[in-house]
Amino acid sequence: MATIAHPITPYSSAHHHHHHHHLPISTPTTLSTAISSATSLPHLKQIHTQILRHHFHRSNSLLFHLLLSSLPFPSGGLSYALSVFSTIPNPEPHLYNKLLRQLSRSKNTEMALLVLQVLLNKGLVIDRFSFPPLFKAAAKASALFEGKTVHGLGLKLGFCSDPFVQTALVGMYASCNKIQEARVVFDKMSHRDVVAWTIMIDGYCQVGLFDDVFVLMEEMKSANVELDERVFSTTLSACARAGNLDVGKVFHRFLAENNVRIDSYIQNSLVNMYASCDSMDVAQALYDELSPKSMVASTAMVSGYSKVGLVEAARSIFDQMVEKDLICWSAMISGYADSDQPEEALKLFSEMQVSGLNPDQVTMLSVISACAHLGALDQAKEIHVCAENNGFGEALPINNALVDMYAKCGSLEEAREVFGRMRRKNVISWTSMITAFAVHGDAVNALTLFSQMKEENVEPNWVTFVGVLYSCSHAGLVEEGRTIFNSMVNEYRITPKHEHYGCMVDLFGRAKLLREALEVVESMPFAPNVIIWGSLMAACRIHGELELGEFAAKQLLQLDPNHDGAHVFLSNIYAKERRWENVGELRKSMQYKGITKERGCSKVEVDNQIHEFMTADKNHKQADQIYAKLDEVVGELKKVGYVQNAGCVLIDVDEDDKKEAVLWHSEKLALCYSLMREGDTGSCIRIIKNLRICEDCHNFMKLASTVYEREIIVRDRTRFHHYRNGSCSCKDFW
Repeated sequence: MATIAHPITPYSSAHHHHHHHHLPISTPTTLSTAISSATSLPHLKQIHTQILRHHFHRSNSLLFHLLLSSLPFPSGGLSYALSVFSTIPNPEPHLYNKLLRQLSRSKNTEMALLVLQVLLNKGLVIDRFSFPPLFKAAAKASALFEGKTVHGLGLKLGFCSDPFVQTALVGMYASCNKIQEARVVFDKMSHRDVVAWTIMIDGYCQVGLFDDVFVLMEEMKSANVELDERVFSTTLSACARAGNLDVGKVFHRFLAENNVRIDSYIQNSLVNMYASCDSMDVAQALYDELSPKSMVASTAMVSGYSKVGLVEAARSIFDQMVEKDLICWSAMISGYADSDQPEEALKLFSEMQVSGLNPDQVTMLSVISACAHLGALDQAKEIHVCAENNGFGEALPINNALVDMYAKCGSLEEAREVFGRMRRKNVISWTSMITAFAVHGDAVNALTLFSQMKEENVEPNWVTFVGVLYSCSHAGLVEEGRTIFNSMVNEYRITPKHEHYGCMVDLFGRAKLLREALEVVESMPFAPNVIIWGSLMAACRIHGELELGEFAAKQLLQLDPNHDGAHVFLSNIYAKERRWENVGELRKSMQYKGITKERGCSKVEVDNQIHEFMTADKNHKQADQIYAKLDEVVGELKKVGYVQNAGCVLIDVDEDDKKEAVLWHSEKLALCYSLMREGDTGSCIRIIKNLRICEDCHNFMKLASTVYEREIIVRDRTRFHHYRNGSCSCKDFW
């Protein structure tokens, strides 16, 4: 192990001309100074050579200075230090304890345990000062076995009654989650200082045994130990991590009752704890008292408000902060991403980059999800480049999110490309890609990928099966769907959830097997939810099964009184059958509940900008031209057989108004705007819509794709429609 450097042969006087300066004579002091100012490992090795040359290697303190100085150098520093150490014949305890302490603080704590091995092999004395750093090293490496071995050694040598050794031992067991063992040592201690109490309390916090914490705090008080702020912030941050508000409150009360001086450190911890536990009113009150406001507390407030969806409140604190760290930017960005404001999230992300901060994985994931939500492909590509540039090209969670993002931005090709390039894939990767094929109506590829996944022995989870069954239902593959559902239950032992039953109801319903669809509903082990009744109702609508449809719609309205689809369906049934008194009742109940159909909204990305249209929107600055274009398009489409279908509009408007209303649907406006704008004909038009696309618009898009020879992609609430040459990827099932 020892690397003995070659001593440099001293200059012989023969080679020495008089006008050369003499080398300064090395003394232990000059060498020691040289060691302190060395800037590289080779530099230190040269000094080592000097030490050997001048026979100072008997000076252990010089060699220890050398090896301690070599520790921080990243490549080879550690092994060099250990090799120097093993050449020292009889090092003094105070020197190697210093080495142990430094190693226990470093990243490579396990090296401390190696040094112990060398000491034991040399038969050297280990004194009581050797133990705390050894326990600390075992604690940091969570090396329980080594920790126990050192404990055994301590007992054998009789050092385990030393309070410092005991404190370190408590810490070691607590870090290795052996809280009972830690307590046994703690209870045996004759003298416990505040550090020992803190370690014990922290240990209980880590494993979530908060009741024991309070018992200990009471004991600590009666033992007249000076209550230290560190104890409190430790416990508070544990409550914050566990999201345990009840304990946090009790703890806050404990502080008040014991007249603990609440310094800014504890105040920060309190703000953080309340904010982490979503108790924003209390957090805000505490935050208002803080002065000056620290970055920690402000960040906690931003995270807290973002988490509970109070994004405006988070933003106002965010804007007041002079300095912001990455955690704070991330919290604000994910707040926007989660609260359905993807444009804001992306805007803030650009600002963050301008401010010179590089994103970490958490920020990147929020941004990718915002982009997926927005559905804007050009922005998606920019975000992808950004992820690559920040070194996340190989990160599995990022790649999984990119597959999902591209799929939701309507580009199966890009999703496939990311998936294909991934060196590592997990169940989420496969599931994201299968789901991508499913919502784009490509059942063949979804099922092929599913078999490939099984061949590669990746175990599918319940989400995978939702994707696969969804594919089967949208492609009308009844037998495959049945087989896959059974294999999920019998082979993979996955308990079906609402989503799986929903797919099966959908599958049978579309295939006109309404009796089987109903059997699924009746065989479910839990009450059907909105998805299930909605699937059944939709199937009845397609196949004109009005009686069963009415039943499903009524069940649906009991669960979701605001379900506009069920209202439209019922009002249309009643109108068809001229059951005007039912229509009246329904209208009244809707007015009474204040239900209006959720307003349709469509977005389209043109020239890297998002344009948004509401149904019957007159707000766009080019509204007049857009409506003129709409008339022109309708004229063109009528030539190829377009007939307005107003069956999807509530019947509170008379027939002529209904025709207008259906013509003014937001996706038609978005399409006309794109047709007006695009100089480059032939490029794909991508529209994102908040509701399910109606039959009239569906037909309209199919015809437009032929007449204007454009590919049109519409993402509605549940899936993608790719319109090409007059047909749609959904095969008119949606």
